[in-house]
Amino acid sequence: MKVLFIHQNFPGQFKHLAPALAARGDEVTALTLRVKEAASWSGVRILPYTIQRKPGQGLHPWLVDFETKLLRAESCFAAARRLKAEGYAPDIIVAHPGWGESMFLRDLWPEARIGLYYELYYSHKDNDVGFDPEFPKPDPVADTVRLRLKNLNNMMHLQVGDMGLSPTEFQAASFPEEYRRIIDVIHDGIDTDAVRPDPDVRFGLEGGAALDRSDEVITFVNRNLEPYRGYHVFMRALPDILKSRPDAHVLIVGGDEVSYGARPPKGQTWKQIYIDEVRGRIPTSSWERVHFLGRIPYDRFLRLLQVSRAHVYLTYPFVLSWSLIEAMSAGAPIVASDTAPLREAIRHDETGRLFPFFDGAALVSELNTVLDDGAMRARLGAAARAFAVDRYDLQSRCLPRQMDWIDRLYAMAPGPVRT
Repeated sequence: MKVLFIHQNFPGQFKHLAPALAARGDEVTALTLRVKEAASWSGVRILPYTIQRKPGQGLHPWLVDFETKLLRAESCFAAARRLKAEGYAPDIIVAHPGWGESMFLRDLWPEARIGLYYELYYSHKDNDVGFDPEFPKPDPVADTVRLRLKNLNNMMHLQVGDMGLSPTEFQAASFPEEYRRIIDVIHDGIDTDAVRPDPDVRFGLEGGAALDRSDEVITFVNRNLEPYRGYHVFMRALPDILKSRPDAHVLIVGGDEVSYGARPPKGQTWKQIYIDEVRGRIPTSSWERVHFLGRIPYDRFLRLLQVSRAHVYLTYPFVLSWSLIEAMSAGAPIVASDTAPLREAIRHDETGRLFPFFDGAALVSELNTVLDDGAMRARLGAAARAFAVDRYDLQSRCLPRQMDWIDRLYAMAPGPVRT
């Protein structure tokens, strides 16, 4: 079987699936913006495509997002045409359509079966948009229209995909029924053998000190420190956390950029904005127990989760972070926001503790409840680990289901070219 992956940052969500297909003998190729020259990785032939033209000037602002995706679609299409001219014809195309790249590949290879990774359908109801009153839209009515136009890419891909894949029920349910009926909910998978509790773990700090399981460690992890993942809520609770936990060390992981949502004022970062907001309420002796680690290597990240006595995770109603499931797999007791994506994994007082997203006092209270009760921590951590192994384990659950999804895709007849 010839399988072509399309992802601007390959392997992305396909980091386990693509090598597994290559390992079983399938011919696996990927088109991506990530590389500049052809390369090989884990049996996968990786080929570059490049953006061929710059965005236009004076475009209507509501169309800027779609134009960006259209430029990627055009550029990926051009690279795919070169592949076709060399005689290449995939049996299956697997793509993340979020950046538009796969928009025209049905036209080029009408006999290929196309499977799409459906990440999120944009909506102004029961979703991330308008969730946080601290960041209101200047014109909510116009923003509803803009958001509907942002789904143009999703709508174009409805005409392309034969089958769909989504990592969580929340994400799949964000799509209208005509999409939902072709979507299988299969998580990307966590290597729970690698991400597991370690009673002997030590986590080194700058200056040579090290923390272990005898220390009271609170962890907070984002790709970037920003409001979408509740960084502002956590920071505003931090003075009370430090006051109520005089021996705790708080380890904060995340970059200074923006992954999602509003950007900070020019020249500033969300990280520093909220540090500045709360720093005056925190004595220097307490601030020395707060450790901003930036982005850290994966092996160090795992040790951080393993040493955690309580792991705090918040998110808007949005895509669920891998780090939450990894923290569960590491056996860390979870204190998390009671938002829709979390409810699939965190059941209150079973696999973690939930609190209202905007309620910093409730966050502090739940943290104290967990940190004051060793038996509760042991129970929550064990249950979180068991849940992660049962629902999200890569080798026993997720990868076999992904491989089956591929084989079912291959067995079906390709959809028509729609005009």
